[in-house]
Amino acid sequence: MSDLHYLVRQPVKEVKNPPLLVLLHGYGSNEQDLFSFASELPDELLIISAQAPYSMGFGSYAWYAINFDEINGKFSDLEQAKESIDKIVVFIDEIKTKYNTNPEKTFLLGFSQGAILSYSLSFFYPNKVQNVIALSGYINSDLLPTSFSKEIKTDYYCSHGSVDQVLPVEWARNSKPFLDNLGLQNVYSEYPVGHGVAPQNFYSFKTWIEDRL
Repeated sequence: MSDLHYLVRQPVKEVKNPPLLVLLHGYGSNEQDLFSFASELPDELLIISAQAPYSMGFGSYAWYAINFDEINGKFSDLEQAKESIDKIVVFIDEIKTKYNTNPEKTFLLGFSQGAILSYSLSFFYPNKVQNVIALSGYINSDLLPTSFSKEIKTDYYCSHGSVDQVLPVEWARNSKPFLDNLGLQNVYSEYPVGHGVAPQNFYSFKTWIEDRL
């Protein structure tokens, strides 16, 4: 059992095997955050917003710790990150079974820390999800398998704020050449915002999802 707390939006219209969209929030947020998108997304989707396992207090949660010290500066707890990836995979399998979703149409949307884990999960567990929407995140080279499956067929939608003050846009710009090098379908775009999702960014990834339903 994954034991992840989550919110659910059932498909608005009757679908026998609905496509699944799983939402992974960012560091210090909770499952309510991205769930605000749900009412605006396609009616046939089953939408699940998962809450990260590590409580930071006051309604804030993290998928893994980010530590700060004077010697090493800022660094991530990669062991916790990998544990969270494994938990999310179990969670996705549980949701697929419980709600009888379409196994060929699973979308994983992550923001910031959630986006970093979405990328990593797609490489550690090839084709567990068919589509990744990575908002304001980047591919963390410390969170990748030692080799990549030739069988990966995942599509990627990547976007970032051009004036992001939390995760530098330069980090995100590496995602397209990385994915291109693996021969994976991807789009990358930037918007004139900080660490957030601009309205035009939302409509862009909504259309991207609709094209894959």
